[in-house]
Amino acid sequence: MLLLFWTQYRNLNLMLLGDEVSITLGTDLHKVRNMYMILSSLMVGFAVYAAGMIGFVGLIIPHAIRMLFGTDHMKMIPLCALTGAIFLIWSDVACRIILPNSEMPIGILISIIGAPCFIYLMVRRSYGFGGDKS
Repeated sequence: MLLLFWTQYRNLNLMLLGDEVSITLGTDLHKVRNMYMILSSLMVGFAVYAAGMIGFVGLIIPHAIRMLFGTDHMKMIPLCALTGAIFLIWSDVACRIILPNSEMPIGILISIIGAPCFIYLMVRRSYGFGGDKS
């Protein structure tokens, strides 16, 4: 699925510009947007089903990458995959180290880190998905 979305970076970048611009450029993104919504919903649903709250990483990491590196999906998609994997590896290491002689569930640590970040993103008013940042 990662490769599918990575090959579709042009449509994803075009979606950031809005429907009026995409229609002006000759592309109606209505069907593509619905396909992306269905695919991403299925991916998130299966990830949370299989891994539990670890799928919460998929909500926070892309927003952080977007704030740090910009909105170009050609760069953002592989960076999100790599950063999410690295974050989970280090979270697993931290869960094994925090409590001596036992192991903390990784979902707890991910929630402790992710919930404040998610609340910050919701409260912050200047965050944008691309285009106009005002």
